[in-house]
Amino acid sequence: MVSKPDFLSGTGQDQFRPELQLESPEGELHLRFYLPSRQEFALQAKGIREVIELSPDRITPIPNTSPLLLGTLNLRGRLIWVADLGQFLGGTTPLNTGCSEIPVIAIEDQDTIVGLGVEEICGMDWLDVQYLMPQNNVPDAMAPFLRGEWLFDTEKEKKYLRLLDQIAILRSARWAG
Repeated sequence: MVSKPDFLSGTGQDQFRPELQLESPEGELHLRFYLPSRQEFALQAKGIREVIELSPDRITPIPNTSPLLLGTLNLRGRLIWVADLGQFLGGTTPLNTGCSEIPVIAIEDQDTIVGLGVEEICGMDWLDVQYLMPQNNVPDAMAPFLRGEWLFDTEKEKKYLRLLDQIAILRSARWAG
């Protein structure tokens, strides 16, 4: 005689207990992170290939390239460029490469992958793009790479979370500089 697996036993009511139900998320999943300037940004999760933290010595510097590029990285047998995202967006504070690990966000579109070095990963959040506002008071160098920003009103201050456009970053002519 064949017995039923544990997950098939019971009245069926157990399968739908409220404490086992996940909240229905609103919006789309985004990765939140900080740059060295302590500004917070987000990227849509669907354009992210992976997020890794690695020792700076795993990034091989390449001479005579754009100062935005930290070097190359072997990501599962594929060579990808790693950039300082803060400097790419016009920031003046370089990424601290003297630390033990650098968070790198590998973004991808079609066959192109670029690693973006950031200061700190905050986590993943469901954010609704219908609440995006046009960006306000951003540097000209950053504006082409933003899709908008969310405003969060905390007890202490107003906080902006800016949404980056992965495709605009990947296709930028700034990489040639």
